[in-house]
Amino acid sequence: MDASWYVLLALLLGFAIGALSVHLLGVAAQRGRQVMAIASEPIPDGVAAMVDVLESAGVVLDGSNQVLLASPGATTLDIVDGRTLRSHEILDAVRRVWRSGEVEVLDLVHRRGRIGTGTELHLRVRVAPLGNRFMLVLAADRTEELRLAGVRRDFVANVSHELKTPIGAIAVLAEAIEAAAEDPARVRSFAQRMQVEADRLGRMTKELIDLSRIQADDPLDRPERVGISGVIDAAIDRSRVLAEAKRMRIMPRVLDEAEVLGSTELITMAVQNLITNAVQYSPEATHVGVGVRVVDGIVEIAVTDKGVGIAPEDRERVFERFYRVDPARSRVTGGTGLGLSIVKHVAVSHGGEVTLWSRPGQGSTFTLRLPVAEKPARKETA
Repeated sequence: MDASWYVLLALLLGFAIGALSVHLLGVAAQRGRQVMAIASEPIPDGVAAMVDVLESAGVVLDGSNQVLLASPGATTLDIVDGRTLRSHEILDAVRRVWRSGEVEVLDLVHRRGRIGTGTELHLRVRVAPLGNRFMLVLAADRTEELRLAGVRRDFVANVSHELKTPIGAIAVLAEAIEAAAEDPARVRSFAQRMQVEADRLGRMTKELIDLSRIQADDPLDRPERVGISGVIDAAIDRSRVLAEAKRMRIMPRVLDEAEVLGSTELITMAVQNLITNAVQYSPEATHVGVGVRVVDGIVEIAVTDKGVGIAPEDRERVFERFYRVDPARSRVTGGTGLGLSIVKHVAVSHGGEVTLWSRPGQGSTFTLRLPVAEKPARKETA
């Protein structure tokens, strides 16, 4: 075969390769246009508006799992990072739903924040197809719900445990009275002890009802103007019998008159609990001070005693339900461990707080701090 044939074959081969290349480029261009058309296809009407107003976190993804839309809640929960999902668990669920086409719901723990350990959030996530080309991810924060459920479980467990003590004591004393029926002195002694336990049970029941009522109601829904001077007078009057039994004086010192918004009964209850607590845990023949002043729009009601004081490791826990610094002394005084918890809940429900200063051997000062009510607008006369 001479050289001309080789040249002809080379030309034909080059032509064939060129034609094939042109065809492949055309197919690639067509596929690219299709992909671009799919990628640029608008999100269905109403979806963007829906995502913007979602109370929970909402995210819309495209076929490559890139974030197209994210609600403000998604940013708050920190589940998106630019155009990607931060959670590998959610991303895995999205891939499963792409394959199956079925809605998937999962509960997971997500850490919000990029520095340190972050905040641990408990999320319930729902992943669902949005048509054929988009994926919708909804995430609801259940952290507070689960925390409150845990608090309720602990509360029920604590109540059950605490009620067993006086009820069991009353049952044992009743049996002792029956066994000592022929000994009037012992019967009288057992009956007196039974009365103490019955009184403690009654106080605990009342305080549990009070605590439940405080937690259920919001005193700022329909607030009244509460005069602090009247609250102090009423709280001292309710504690007077207990103080006189220990030869103690309750000494008020109201430096500033003030009004707050809320419930007169609840605030009086909180101040009374502070005074009663101070009287119970102070030596006889001492005094309890009740001071009132206004500082930067906050009224401070401070109750000071001359008791044994509270150790630093106990100061953070004294406001917990049923917590007692000295359980043995609480049994003598009849304390239930609920008084300071009630004070804390009253303070929080009125937009305030309760603080503690204490030094072992020198006494303690509990301060109830509440925002002062603005003065009512004066009506103009014609």
